[in-house]
Amino acid sequence: MKHYTVTPNKDATTWFVKIEDVAPTEEYDKYDKAINAAVQIAEENSPSKLSILDKYHEVVETRTF
Repeated sequence: MKHYTVTPNKDATTWFVKIEDVAPTEEYDKYDKAINAAVQIAEENSPSKLSILDKYHEVVETRTF
């Protein structure tokens, strides 16, 4: 099962979608855009898990596809 993460940069000015918490695959200027993209990627690569972090780098939601 692949694990995807939506995580902010250190200033929370941009958001990254990461695969297996390694290197970012995409960078987004809006939190919602990053979440939507991550959901789409995770759904296309099911079975997968998505963790969404807030600007404090704390997990606020986990979804399984």
